[in-house]
Amino acid sequence: MIAQKANIPDTKILDEIIAAIHDINYGEIVITIHNSKIVQIEKREKKRFAQKGGI
Repeated sequence: MIAQKANIPDTKILDEIIAAIHDINYGEIVITIHNSKIVQIEKREKKRFAQKGGI
């Protein structure tokens, strides 16, 4: 078995991920990885409204 060096993201990337998590109430955080490196963070937020009667 070949030992692999850990690819630890830098602090700025981790801070961005944590901020996205704290900033969202409902939705998804998508982290895109290429060649074992984080290249993109997407935040998809959902807003839900309580329906009161008809339109």
